Amino acid sequence: MDKHLLDILACPTCKGPLVHDRERDELICRAERLAFPVRDGIPVMLEDEARKLTPDELDPA
Repeated sequence: MDKHLLDILACPTCKGPLVHDRERDELICRAERLAFPVRDGIPVMLEDEARKLTPDELDPA
């Protein structure tokens, strides 16, 4: 994920910052507890396409 693209992207529901999870290739919004997929290098910023984060993913030990 290009750092400049990540800097300008925001969560579509809360407009908060996103974090790139390189392992799963997802953009994470901790405030909304959502993970948006990145397909073929393109972030899919649709709430319907996002998955809910599990409690373990929110608070890694």
